Amino acid sequence: MRKLFLTAFAIAAWCASAQAQEKNDYPKPEAMRPGMSEYWTPQPKVITPGDIKTNTAPSDAIVLFDGKDLSAWMNSNEGDAEWTVKNGVMTVDKSKGDIVTRQKFGSFQLHLEWCIPKGITGESQARGNSGVFLQDMYEVQILDCFQNETYVNGMTGSIYKQTPPLVNAMRGPGEWNVYDIIYTAPIFKEDGTYLYHPFVTVIHNGVVLQNHTEIQGTTEYIGFPRTVKHDDGPIRLQSHGDPSQPISFRNIWIRPL
Repeated sequence: MRKLFLTAFAIAAWCASAQAQEKNDYPKPEAMRPGMSEYWTPQPKVITPGDIKTNTAPSDAIVLFDGKDLSAWMNSNEGDAEWTVKNGVMTVDKSKGDIVTRQKFGSFQLHLEWCIPKGITGESQARGNSGVFLQDMYEVQILDCFQNETYVNGMTGSIYKQTPPLVNAMRGPGEWNVYDIIYTAPIFKEDGTYLYHPFVTVIHNGVVLQNHTEIQGTTEYIGFPRTVKHDDGPIRLQSHGDPSQPISFRNIWIRPL
């Protein structure tokens, strides 16, 4: 009986203590104010945006071609680039091969403008064929797809032999086309496989062709994508061997991200 009495007493004491705690007037959480979710530092760096009318690049960009010379470029053998420069434009010289930037890059924003010559001949892939290679590994196709059909994963704006563009936004021969490319470089594991694949967004003439598209691996002409571990790499512009008239480029700049 004594044991039961003590147990009942302990329960009653606990209940009384709990009730006393419930009656305590604890402070309520402070009401949220707008400033509680705001922060002011660090402030982003102030830059001057580019001017479309004068073809100037943003103030923090690395200018790869401003119409004057090819000093930012070299050929595949690390000699001077020898494409033709005239009237602010560089034109592919198919006898001289590809050109690559002297500087190497990881993730970046790339802007370049390109033009298919008036009166171009040929069809499918043999019509104004070129390409821009990201980190010298992954090709975004350049081609005259204005009233010219080809395999869809080889169209303008495709990740070559991998992902077709969402739409065809080509301007006709003689008009300038604009690429704005946002590229996220891959990260590799120790064994050389991808931890994170590269991703790319391609905007062509103001129209999204690739929306944060995952690149599966190298863009092979024959075969399927391969995984090749690499570090930062240059931008490559292709001198394609098709017989059509060579295309031209202008106003090329890049912003490392």
